[in-house]
Amino acid sequence: MSKKILVISSSPRKGGNSDILCDEFIKGAKSSGHQVEKISLREKKINYCTGCGYCADNDYMGCSQKDDMAEILDKIQNSDTIVFATPIYFYAISGQMKTFIDRICARYTHIVNKEFYYIMTAADTASSTVQYALGEFRGLMDCLSNPVEKGYLFAGGVWKKGEVNNTESLQKAFDAGKNI
Repeated sequence: MSKKILVISSSPRKGGNSDILCDEFIKGAKSSGHQVEKISLREKKINYCTGCGYCADNDYMGCSQKDDMAEILDKIQNSDTIVFATPIYFYAISGQMKTFIDRICARYTHIVNKEFYYIMTAADTASSTVQYALGEFRGLMDCLSNPVEKGYLFAGGVWKKGEVNNTESLQKAFDAGKNI
């Protein structure tokens, strides 16, 4: 069954390591007949959440801010699977991803029955590197209705742009997309 997949890349570098893995994931998903769209947060205007309460006062159907977030939230609601991709900085998700997640508040009660997959890269090679980042993603999942975590890919030991091209993570990303 074909799925609608939305890939959210928070890499601040075009062609950065997490961005490269997104593209491989997309190739794999498309090879299995899925519809895939990629959004690069570095190309979007997303303001910080101000905690104004507009969303809560309006049944979590909107935000007082007028930026690119409303369009992205529409796409999330119309997708079956959402892939979050981030470089890991100081054992946490990127600031771009955190700002994005905070703004999901505007419609989080309407994001129901979605599958999630995470792609993470870091200079550190320790498998424990992902624990805080996963905690941040899973914190969001705890607030959603019936989310399904499909898995994650961690590529460690990649700092310089493009280093991930010399790892087995490319194939893992392709396979993850193909098997989603």
